[in-house]
Amino acid sequence: MHRWCLAVVVSLVAASAAAQGYPSKPIKFVVPFPPGGNLDFVARSIAPKMQEALGQPVLIDNKGGAAGMIGLEFASRQPGDGYTIVLGNTGTVAINVSIYPKMPYDPVKDFVPVGLTTTNAFLCAISAGVPASSLQEFIAHARANPAKLNFAVAGNGSAPHIAAEMVKRAAGLDIANVFYKGSGPAVTDMLSNQVQIIIDAPPVTMPYIKSGRLKALAVTGKTRLASLPELPTFEQAGLQGVDAVGFQGVLAPAGTPPAAIARLSEALLKALADPLVRERFATAGLEAAPSTPAEFSAFIRAEIQKWGRVAKEANIKAE
Repeated sequence: MHRWCLAVVVSLVAASAAAQGYPSKPIKFVVPFPPGGNLDFVARSIAPKMQEALGQPVLIDNKGGAAGMIGLEFASRQPGDGYTIVLGNTGTVAINVSIYPKMPYDPVKDFVPVGLTTTNAFLCAISAGVPASSLQEFIAHARANPAKLNFAVAGNGSAPHIAAEMVKRAAGLDIANVFYKGSGPAVTDMLSNQVQIIIDAPPVTMPYIKSGRLKALAVTGKTRLASLPELPTFEQAGLQGVDAVGFQGVLAPAGTPPAAIARLSEALLKALADPLVRERFATAGLEAAPSTPAEFSAFIRAEIQKWGRVAKEANIKAE
């Protein structure tokens, strides 16, 4: 009994010392999609400020594929020691669990929430070569050319996928989906007119819309984007039933010590409070949404329920 008590005391002292010295080495920040997408933009916006707060490098590690599940699975299998974090989003955390019968990770059991980072409506755009300048003109063009146009979708079962199905169902369009591992490759094909329409988070298409290489049609959600005030919502453009808002947030592998989560949360909140970071998000059509770990945990559970209903109504299934 004395030896057992001594072992417990030693382990507690060691844990306390480890927490006080955390972090003592670089932190890997997994992004479950290729460079050029919304999650990559968010991660690279906050990582430098988190690095300043933590006093250790925060290194981006892009691991795309399988609708973001490769990156989430990888992160879930890392030691829960505070040196791996991952940026989850609506698809990887809230939607996949409802549409994939065999998930390689459990978004609730395999992770500890650190904090919500951002929320966003989705922006719908078309290739410059499509003969349309408004949502209604595009709908007319698509109806006149059934099964001849392609919808660029960054990940089967992703929030943009569900939003795309909302658009097609609401407008009665016959447009095939072309699935990509991430938003970057999807936009590349959009620019060459290999695919004609995309709906994704604003940072993905905003630079190309402002340069005239893509044409914006409408934005999901109830309000217009501050960075594109002239762009109507789908409802304002005359199409009902297209209302989707996504989220992004930081998670750590299950077992990560509470002291490390608290330290990571503190660093994340400092990053999200930085005026330059908030301005960068606002310009890109994102809204900073700081939260505590407990608030993010409750938010995740609610989003799983909400998007599960949406996926069922839209008949989204893993392909």
